[in-house]
Amino acid sequence: MQGSAGLFERILGAEHNLVLLDAADQDALVAQLRLLARRTGQSVYVWRDEAGLRSLREGDVPVPGTKRMADALRYVLQSMHFGVYVFAEAAPHLRAPNTVLLRQIARARTTFDRRVVLMDAGIAMPDGFNEEVARLRYDAAAATRLRLRDGRWVV
Repeated sequence: MQGSAGLFERILGAEHNLVLLDAADQDALVAQLRLLARRTGQSVYVWRDEAGLRSLREGDVPVPGTKRMADALRYVLQSMHFGVYVFAEAAPHLRAPNTVLLRQIARARTTFDRRVVLMDAGIAMPDGFNEEVARLRYDAAAATRLRLRDGRWVV
């Protein structure tokens, strides 16, 4: 849990709306983000192909009309609220019209935080996105390394 909380803070602290997350074990990370969303009340959504956009805080409640990535990205663009939107296994979907919508999200300036996280192992963006994305790496094994602190082992 602490590893995912630290990652969540790094996502929120990113200077760009669009975050590329290199994560090998996506299912484990989504499970940790689900726990974080339920315990803290944060608005965290996950999108998967054919499942659509789902709220992790509300017990995987689906967002209607978001099965395709383009539809989910349009939903994010129209949202007027804080949210972290995680797109799992995003690499195969980085083509038009999705890249056009991603560019709009990356350039959007709002008074609230909205982050779109594209998660996949070794994910790379098409040309022209280099200055518009934040790049993060998440290694579950490194995040859960035990440390001896004050005579106790802590994560």
